[in-house]
Amino acid sequence: MTHICQLTANFAVMHNVVPDCVCFSTEVNSVTRREFIALLGSTATLWPPLARAQHPDGMSRIAALMDTDDSNSDGQTRVAALKQTLQQLGWIEGRNMRLDLRWGGGDVERTRGFAAELVHLSPDVIFAYAKAQLAPLSRETRTIPIVFCGASAPVEDGFIASFAHPGGNITGFTQYEPSMVGKWLGTLKEIAPATGQVAIVVNPETAPLRGTFYLHEFETAAATLGVKPITNFVHNEADVEAAIAALGQAPNSGLIVAPETFTTAHRKLFIALAERNRVPAIYGLRQFSETGGLMSYGPDTVDTVRRAAGYIDRILRGEKPADLPVQAPTKFEFVINVKTAKALGLTIPEAFFIRADEVIE
Repeated sequence: MTHICQLTANFAVMHNVVPDCVCFSTEVNSVTRREFIALLGSTATLWPPLARAQHPDGMSRIAALMDTDDSNSDGQTRVAALKQTLQQLGWIEGRNMRLDLRWGGGDVERTRGFAAELVHLSPDVIFAYAKAQLAPLSRETRTIPIVFCGASAPVEDGFIASFAHPGGNITGFTQYEPSMVGKWLGTLKEIAPATGQVAIVVNPETAPLRGTFYLHEFETAAATLGVKPITNFVHNEADVEAAIAALGQAPNSGLIVAPETFTTAHRKLFIALAERNRVPAIYGLRQFSETGGLMSYGPDTVDTVRRAAGYIDRILRGEKPADLPVQAPTKFEFVINVKTAKALGLTIPEAFFIRADEVIE
């Protein structure tokens, strides 16, 4: 009897379950149900990785849903950083780890389809680049661990319970906070002091809090700087063209392109329209300035991806996403494109060159 009880207990612990009926012997190695449950609780954090890792090829499986197309150099750079960091942590693709990668490319429907596809593969952990990728994944699973690195309002959007104690199956890293819009607005006013109105452009379908994430801080900063705030919600390229053309027709206008999946996917369009309509613009990602945008200020996204890889490693080794606090970015970049400034007839303040992390000639 004792031997059978021990086998039953071992099976239950290995599979992280408490059987409806457990035989408790009153002879050797006696154990009560309460003690058995306590034993199970003390070992649960060690067993889930072993239980999940029973894939046919014997490798741990990571899924990743990205925000760009696979032809996008920035997306490729972030994926390379993810793979490199995982390798440094001991996860070698093709040896003990398989990476199933999908590229959403800013397309909402395509992203939803990929989210369902990746969850169906039953990976050990999923990497969701930003909110637009996290949202459909969170609807598909409440059990598979998910690590994100770009959802800016995870509590308000209902993904986690709190930053310190996420709870559930989701954790990760934010990249933006509402107060950053004041930095963007103030920087625009510095380089173009005559600016009288500034529009922030955002797609509510892919941005945090349905596009309202920055609005309160935007209006507050605008009032302080004596600037008229304009909010433009866009859903497609035609909306973007109309919004920026309207700014071009009004003198002393400025533009803030809120960083999110849609605006990133269409960054060449935003840059071209801002230049054509002669509207000074600031962006939240350095890739905009590198592509020809006037200036950008935002987090180092590659660094954030590397930090997310660290969380993936910790989950694969047995930690729970519910216990890993959501963290804010630690590295930021200010980039100026001198060529674009000259084309717009703007004089770059000397202080900008001192503050800039990169000056593009």
